[in-house]
Amino acid sequence: MADTTEARTARTWNATHLPDLTGRTAVITGANSGLGFAAAEGLARAGAHVVFAVRDLTRGGAAAARVSGSTEVRRLDLADLDSVREFAASWDRPLDLLINNAGVMMLPEQQTKQGFEMQFGTNHLGHFALTNLLLPYVTDRVVTVSSGLHRSGDGVIHFEDVNLRGRYSPNRAYAQSKLANLLFTLELQRRLAEAGSSVRALAAHPGYAATNLQSHAASPFARAGMVLGNKFLAQSDKAGALPTLYAATRDLPGASYVGPDGLGEMRGAPTLVGRSRAASDPEAARRLWTLSEELTGVEWRLPATQVS
Repeated sequence: MADTTEARTARTWNATHLPDLTGRTAVITGANSGLGFAAAEGLARAGAHVVFAVRDLTRGGAAAARVSGSTEVRRLDLADLDSVREFAASWDRPLDLLINNAGVMMLPEQQTKQGFEMQFGTNHLGHFALTNLLLPYVTDRVVTVSSGLHRSGDGVIHFEDVNLRGRYSPNRAYAQSKLANLLFTLELQRRLAEAGSSVRALAAHPGYAATNLQSHAASPFARAGMVLGNKFLAQSDKAGALPTLYAATRDLPGASYVGPDGLGEMRGAPTLVGRSRAASDPEAARRLWTLSEELTGVEWRLPATQVS
């Protein structure tokens, strides 16, 4: 990143630099723990009304009760497209900020309610459907949380079979889902710009942050390694949430990707970062969008009220 004013600001930026968000509403998926909770806490402290979109209302309510500020809790299971549709159908007011944060990581092979591979179905398809259904209400931006591991696995979207039947591996599936997050952001921004909308799509990744996400890895050796990594190498969940908060509140170009500025983007202050060549492929982004519409039954729609 060039040594611009933005770069100098990024090197010292933290949650205390959030602007006044009074009167603004944010929906955060998976806000009951980890990065989502840290982001919710930061936004609520800055004055935003934060909606905890969570699978478990009891856990979500307990988490929201620990936050100082205006909150509410709504049920959302991204692994069930019926739940996604129910959440969106209940929404009836302007939404300044949608943060697609929730995710699952390196699970044993399993499927969503509609039969999709769980990581691709939850991390990408659930958020794809949610975003498109809520988009008529979004007034400012959509931030989707990806990962530096989008570069791992096979480094491609397996369009011939995104469910990876017969060749599933936890890492391959996770990497594909995180690559999909970036391609989704790229194509969403292209469509918004083409429509003349002022809404922006951005992405962020936390680096290596200590959360409970790693505790569900399929391999016991991987889980043990992640426990040690969380203890000795990782930054905190609060630090890991900073790129998300930065993408959510700074005046950045559409399709920007924010991550930590440290070695290997593992930790540090939030800054604009690069992505793999596959994550920058506009043709792959369009193809993924078309496939996602077919799989979810949710299509692009942007009402005239959102077009300037």
